[in-house]
Amino acid sequence: MRFASKNPTTGCRLASYHGHSDAEVERIVARASAGQSQWRKLGMATRAVVFRRLGRALLAGRDALAALATAEMGKPIAQARAEVEKCALLCTYYAQHGARLLADERPMGAPAGARVTFEPLGTVLAIMPWNFPFWQVVRAAVPVLVGGNAVLLKPALNVPRCTLALEKIFARAGLPRGVFQVLLIRDAAVARLIADRRVHGVTLTGSTRAGKAVAALAGAAMKPAVFELGGSDPALVLADADIARAAEICALSRLLNSGQSCVCAKRFIVVRSVLAEFERAFTARMAARRVGDPTDPATDVGPLARADLRDALHAQVRRSVAGGARVLLGGAPLPGPGFFYAPTVLTGVRPGMAAFDEELFGPVAAIIAARDDADAVRLANLSRFGLASSVFTRNRARARRLARDLEAGAVFINDLVRSTPELPFGGVKESGHGRELGAWGARAFVNVKTVWEA
Repeated sequence: MRFASKNPTTGCRLASYHGHSDAEVERIVARASAGQSQWRKLGMATRAVVFRRLGRALLAGRDALAALATAEMGKPIAQARAEVEKCALLCTYYAQHGARLLADERPMGAPAGARVTFEPLGTVLAIMPWNFPFWQVVRAAVPVLVGGNAVLLKPALNVPRCTLALEKIFARAGLPRGVFQVLLIRDAAVARLIADRRVHGVTLTGSTRAGKAVAALAGAAMKPAVFELGGSDPALVLADADIARAAEICALSRLLNSGQSCVCAKRFIVVRSVLAEFERAFTARMAARRVGDPTDPATDVGPLARADLRDALHAQVRRSVAGGARVLLGGAPLPGPGFFYAPTVLTGVRPGMAAFDEELFGPVAAIIAARDDADAVRLANLSRFGLASSVFTRNRARARRLARDLEAGAVFINDLVRSTPELPFGGVKESGHGRELGAWGARAFVNVKTVWEA
């Protein structure tokens, strides 16, 4: 069993790796159990030292790690460097605040002798995607590790070099042997791992289809799970919005990571009175983004990570156009080597079209007309997804009111959606359940235990 690493800019193979055999998986799981029993006994002060070292190691290796991401999944190099820096920031956050986030609590009104403790569950299986090969791993793993658990990481198999490099950095930071390990395995092996009594929880970032399959397995095994799944995030542009600013931020959001992000804005729901103005401004800004070699720091948009992903995106565009959408910009793969797709703007998008109903994982934007604010919220919520939303208006009080009506795990006002170590991250509906980051991430895989002294 071998896994290939391919450069999406050229289409050429970079390397191939042997997958782990069943016997190797057994040894890895056993090491995780042994390492976790040691890790859980270390105090939070000792764990904080490890996370500080991890943050420093990530910063020291920033350029080399970023180059790996650019080579393996096509991320523009400036964005890849920023991704590694953000990982280091998260490590520093949990080093500083982990002890407080997991300190014993006495709930309001509880008896004098009662307290609540937060204790590790054991070993957590983390199933991670390719689009942020460092951030999504660190975002999922570090809060779990802070709680005294071990992590088994099943990465996306098109980014093995990124993942194996990260494993080495975790080991050098001083984690006990076995506490953070990579499993190069096929999806078929996941069911056996979830059923294994030495695995105590599952966290997955990926497609809704994958999330549903893993959720069924975790449920059958009665194990806690966190799912951060797909999104078709709406950006609402109201009649009183600063259109120039909204267009700039929306273009930035749509093309972040070459459009391959669950929290990129994808559906741009615009009140009719400013629709034409927004279409002109937004299309101009999408067209101005530089597409090309992701190793060039001036590049804004690189290739898609795989040929099949580009093919699937183009099929969604074709189906949307066949259903009545109009192309204002792009609309096709770019010629030449690599898996490039032209930044694309569709307008006249309506419910029932692929561009409205499905997640567009690439540089394609869908503009949707709304009658008024209430209709914009209705259209935003008319989706099986509920990851995040944004609202553009000069009236902040109105935005705050609308935010309460939007079915999403986060709402950003006059800004693009992003994650940050302090705040909970996750969605509702088919975008998943549970939360990462902040206290919510640190407590996702702990035993919340009542201790009552008479």
